[in-house]
Amino acid sequence: MPRPANPEVRTRLLSAGRDVVLERGFNGCGVQDITAAAEVPKGSFYNYFDSKESFAGEILEGYWLSIEARHGPLLYDARARPLARVAKFFRALSEDHRRHDFTLGCLIGNLSLELSNGSAETRQVLSALLRRWEAALGACLREAQERGDLAAGEDPDMLAAILVEAFEGAVMRGKVEQSGAALARFETEVLPRLLR
Repeated sequence: MPRPANPEVRTRLLSAGRDVVLERGFNGCGVQDITAAAEVPKGSFYNYFDSKESFAGEILEGYWLSIEARHGPLLYDARARPLARVAKFFRALSEDHRRHDFTLGCLIGNLSLELSNGSAETRQVLSALLRRWEAALGACLREAQERGDLAAGEDPDMLAAILVEAFEGAVMRGKVEQSGAALARFETEVLPRLLR
């Protein structure tokens, strides 16, 4: 009779594995690297995940839930005007990258580049996460438009998509250069031009 799954082991695999994938890339690490980082036997990986791709989907979901928990409330803080909330949200994301010296990139962006052509399962997860991100921004931008802070002719959903795309591009360049210059340009040049 097989042993029942241990939620603590699963949590360790997800947490340690996410760090390994961020540091080495999805294709740059194997199941052995993930289980070693989590300090669990290699064979136990498949007791918790059907495949490495399903593992990728779960670490992506956890990554986004962490961002929502830590920074999502900034978008709904009624004490600040909506456009200021959007700027604070991106500032908080930039600070996450600064804490790692701009070396890791964004798990969503990294795995989009690595897996979108090779894994339909992961591509679906990535697409859903991008839509959630854009929806949260879009809601804030709609509120700004209702208050007259954003031009009436702007499409909040399109603007949200452009902001995500521009930010992800800045994160990618920051990772390449291991510098915060691209994120600083995003905050000081891109956001003010788009959010007027």
